[in-house]
Amino acid sequence: MAVILGVDPGSRRTGFGLLEEKHGDWVHLDHGVIEVPAQADFAHRLHLIYQGLREVFLRYQPRATVVEKIFLGKNADSAFKLGHMRGLALQLAWAQQSEIFEYAPRSVKKVITGSGAADKEQVQRLVCHILRLPQPMSQDASDALALALSHSRWVENGQRLKAMGVDL
Repeated sequence: MAVILGVDPGSRRTGFGLLEEKHGDWVHLDHGVIEVPAQADFAHRLHLIYQGLREVFLRYQPRATVVEKIFLGKNADSAFKLGHMRGLALQLAWAQQSEIFEYAPRSVKKVITGSGAADKEQVQRLVCHILRLPQPMSQDASDALALALSHSRWVENGQRLKAMGVDL
């Protein structure tokens, strides 16, 4: 059983989404958001996110973990906090011997919607449509599922190329 975990890191809300391979198809396994109190200091939030993600890793034991690459925004403090959360997810994946993949937000949007400039609502609608999930769902969870879906498409494409004799 192969499981892909997508992680949309955040210092107040971290989304996760899991896909499982069944009979050659990737199907929805679970998704959710680890939400921490806004009034908690940063170190406490880091610990709470760690605990929540650790539970996800231990429960599902993903073979692959996909984390959104950091992007540079206008707020340096937010970027640093995001970097801490990404590092936490990467460390957990490494400790659980889950293979790590990172994708830029624009490339995920392009795989899911066909446009790297798609907005979050478009991504969310298509993720729900592809996985046959009811709307609405948290954007943090749909972003995490979009990461996992993007990776599943890369895996499928790689398998097709290998079957055609293309050496990767």
